[in-house]
Amino acid sequence: MRVLIVDDDAALGLFLQKGLKLEGHEVEWVGDGQAGLEQMRECRPDLVVLDLSLPKRDGMEVLEEMQGRLDGTAVLVLTGRSMVEERVKCLNLGADDCLLKPFSFHELTARCRALLRRKERFADPVVRCGEVEVNRMERRVIRNGVAVELTGKEFSLLEYLVQRQGRCCSRAELLERVWQMSPDAGTNVVDVYVNYLRKKLNAAAGLREGGIDSVIETVRGEGYRICANPMTEKKQMARAEVLMMGAAWAGA
Repeated sequence: MRVLIVDDDAALGLFLQKGLKLEGHEVEWVGDGQAGLEQMRECRPDLVVLDLSLPKRDGMEVLEEMQGRLDGTAVLVLTGRSMVEERVKCLNLGADDCLLKPFSFHELTARCRALLRRKERFADPVVRCGEVEVNRMERRVIRNGVAVELTGKEFSLLEYLVQRQGRCCSRAELLERVWQMSPDAGTNVVDVYVNYLRKKLNAAAGLREGGIDSVIETVRGEGYRICANPMTEKKQMARAEVLMMGAAWAGA
């Protein structure tokens, strides 16, 4: 699960990040409320661990801004404010749980696990991106009604891209998140597996071998992005025809 920690105490934030990563989660940490909101909009985490006393945007403001915009994201509020009214206000603003500082790390991780279990129980296991469907529970992929047989690592790569559809994922990010390798590792494994995925997804859509990829887009010099509205082969041919006509006209 994707967890975002929003806390201006760097020592605590990094400690929580490390501990929750050991629990098997993908964890990001930011130090102010504005950065927290931006990260939420970009990555749509499954769980936010939110401090109330934050620079730039207070935790209460963050909760108000989140209302109705991040359905499916659970929020655990960390607060040193002992008044019951403050915690009640947080819950009324959409927080799922509140934990009073100082707290036990074991209690925090137990509450995080409970919130994530609750989310998993009601979450749709199928993530869709255009005509591609990824069933995260059954680890099954369908494109345009046709089953796509993937290896474990191919599935993990596609799952990661689909969960971040519309956003470019760098090779370094994919190495770190999908392969758990150093982002500086000198390997082309990402490019190799993207090529495997393209061939299998294109085959399921009936595209010819070596044709223009219609699902996973290469962002030159940056990485890869999966497209929600894939270009069909017919559109590809029409586009190529227009480009050729344009080149002929320019040379005339």
